[in-house]
Amino acid sequence: MEPIIELTKTDFLSVFLSVISILIGIKSISSIFEWTVEKLGLETKWMRKRREEHELLVKTSQNLSDLQERHKKDMKRSDQYDAWMRSDIKKLTKMFIDKEIDDMRWEINNFATRVSEGRPCNKDSYKHCIHIYEKYEKLLEENNLENGEIEVSMQIIYDDYKRKLREGF
Repeated sequence: MEPIIELTKTDFLSVFLSVISILIGIKSISSIFEWTVEKLGLETKWMRKRREEHELLVKTSQNLSDLQERHKKDMKRSDQYDAWMRSDIKKLTKMFIDKEIDDMRWEINNFATRVSEGRPCNKDSYKHCIHIYEKYEKLLEENNLENGEIEVSMQIIYDDYKRKLREGF
């Protein structure tokens, strides 16, 4: 029981202040030691580790800057490539549409020539040609183009088709 009574009589404020004083003294001694070692040009493990960490941080920062610069260049090249691809796709699309229109015109005009020459044509050929003409008109409308070449041919086809229907095709 005596040790417990002795413990209650201890001045904890003095103990606390003593511990703080000791810690401040240790910090001061380590600072003086560090300053002395630095002035003498010596390097401790702790100082070497701190220097290496600093160098690693600087190197990482530089690598990150290099990566950002490379990323900007890559993005610029990618944007240029995308623009080039869009341009080429537009050209190819226009070429394809022009080819489709020309093929449809050719087929309609060819059929109109057959009809005007009086060569035999069946009902399905007329229907096919009329269907091609509808697709032709739709394609022109979708691409804001105008029809100016095959109205006469279609008139010949329609007139002959109506005549044959009246005669009992």
